[in-house]
Amino acid sequence: MTQSDVDAVAELQRARQTLEEQISRVIIGQRQIVESLLIALLAGGHCLLVGVPGLAKTLLIRTLAQALDLQYGRIQFTPDLMPSDITGTDVLEEDPQTGHKVFRFVQGPIFANIILADEINRTPPKTQAALLEAMQEHAVTASGQTMKLPEPFFVLATQNPIEQEGTYPLPEAQLDRFLFELRIDYPSIAEEEQIVRTTTALDQEPVESVLDGERIIAFQRLVRQVPIADHLIRYAVRLARASRPADEVAPDYVREMVNWGAGPRASQYLALAAKARAALDGRHAVSQQDIDAMALPVLRHRIVVNFHAEAQSTNADDIARRLLEDIQPDSA
Repeated sequence: MTQSDVDAVAELQRARQTLEEQISRVIIGQRQIVESLLIALLAGGHCLLVGVPGLAKTLLIRTLAQALDLQYGRIQFTPDLMPSDITGTDVLEEDPQTGHKVFRFVQGPIFANIILADEINRTPPKTQAALLEAMQEHAVTASGQTMKLPEPFFVLATQNPIEQEGTYPLPEAQLDRFLFELRIDYPSIAEEEQIVRTTTALDQEPVESVLDGERIIAFQRLVRQVPIADHLIRYAVRLARASRPADEVAPDYVREMVNWGAGPRASQYLALAAKARAALDGRHAVSQQDIDAMALPVLRHRIVVNFHAEAQSTNADDIARRLLEDIQPDSA
């Protein structure tokens, strides 16, 4: 890395500290989740947040958008939501002077920088699919035209794991487009006491903007310049391949308990997220610890276990943790 890149990494580390300070004015605890969201933003990836109601998933995303000075759009997913409610639709307008009628495209809420897809699994697959092109291509096709979405562009979706009636599980093709699946847990006793103390007070601390879209895009370019050693690239690839039951490097328990493993996108995301984590920590190269820290949120929604695993109360997280124990990187 050049000296200017080294200085930029130091600037990013300072920005991270300021961002976390601003977010902590509203969000108590959840430091690991906040760090993972920042890593996803720097890596240019989308996140799926899974947690029971009342854990401030929506508030966290809105606060992040405020701290980043980005345009924020919220889409409440319901069974009657239509694709055009997300992407936009044509409306017929009449020119008052000439009387001519023309169609004009009215942009939907997807045309923003940070999209909160709230309770994404409550809408049918037809509407869920409206996000696919946006998440992958950062574009929307409507009325025969392809329109680019504003950059940077992130989809942060929430999902309730305890209510299954009236929900539509996300297809694997869409799950694979999320960089991370993040599990939000209950706060500690001290954190919950602080939450009650803060949220029931008269005055709420305002959140100040720290970074704009231009700086975020510059930091995203910086992350991709962070070097990663060849043996760590091989390590990331072996972790992903070991989750595939048909692969030669797959352990016996993967062959027995997994139907489908992580695809090549997992290898790419492991390396890219590790780069972002290193840069956020102010380091100039990726370490094995960076890949290990990113493995669980990258792999858990890409591993599909079978009935043998379910009979043994084994889930995708358990498989990913065993892979981290069994797969070791080559020597540098």
